[in-house]
Amino acid sequence: MNRITPKVALVTGASSGIGEATAKRLADAGYKVYGTSRRGAQAGRQPFEMLSLDVTSDASVEAAVSEAIRREGHVDLLVNNAGFGVAPAAAEESSMDQARAIFETNFFGLIRMTRAVLPHMRRQGSGRIINIGSVLGFLPMPYGALYAATKHAVAGYSESLDHELRTRGIRVSVIEPAYTRTPFDANFLEPDAKLDEYREARAGVTRRVNEVMATAEQPRVVAETVLKAASAARPQLKYTAGSLAKRLRFLRRFAPAVLVDAGIRKDLRLDAPAASQSARTARAF
Repeated sequence: MNRITPKVALVTGASSGIGEATAKRLADAGYKVYGTSRRGAQAGRQPFEMLSLDVTSDASVEAAVSEAIRREGHVDLLVNNAGFGVAPAAAEESSMDQARAIFETNFFGLIRMTRAVLPHMRRQGSGRIINIGSVLGFLPMPYGALYAATKHAVAGYSESLDHELRTRGIRVSVIEPAYTRTPFDANFLEPDAKLDEYREARAGVTRRVNEVMATAEQPRVVAETVLKAASAARPQLKYTAGSLAKRLRFLRRFAPAVLVDAGIRKDLRLDAPAASQSARTARAF
């Protein structure tokens, strides 16, 4: 009897949060999954194998992809999830070194992974690349400019790449979640050039983010959306993940820009007197 070969998925940043949930969901759906993290293998913890990978290193990326190919002979799905953020901070409160660091992981790391798998996908004439973006890839985030900039970059890169690869049997999609309850915020970098001028506003935005994170959706919502994109016969370029993300996408597309702008400022209380910010009742935008 012919043995059915499972599809092979490579998921970066799979040690926790969205990456871990995605790797688990793909494994449950029948994929042979290789998760990656800087720490590498974590024996017995997960229903998928882990490879050591640092997306900021050309050599590490090449080694991990080569190992997956050596073991399986093909990679059918790449999920670019690895990334980190900076704690709420004004744009000028992060040094150029910090700005480069977040782009090195969130954007250039994604490019490294894509360049490493594409030759194999082109040779086999098929493949899916799914990039974990964010609603901040189409909305601004005051006091989150660097992270929002990386996600805007991911959205633009992905759309261009999808046009280039469609005729080669490869499709690219972006998943756009809103707030998601993961350990992601525990790994925030603190801004390395804090200014007293922004102290009160920074603290107010941090409080608001913490409020929303307390009721945010679980990473399995994003994982289900990844599986939907990966298995679709005709995948979309962009998928929102979760109810808040869908609402924000609708507002961005159809609401007048002046109302969206006002809504962002009201939700983050950017125009409220500093003394009353913490007393306001939280309301989702």
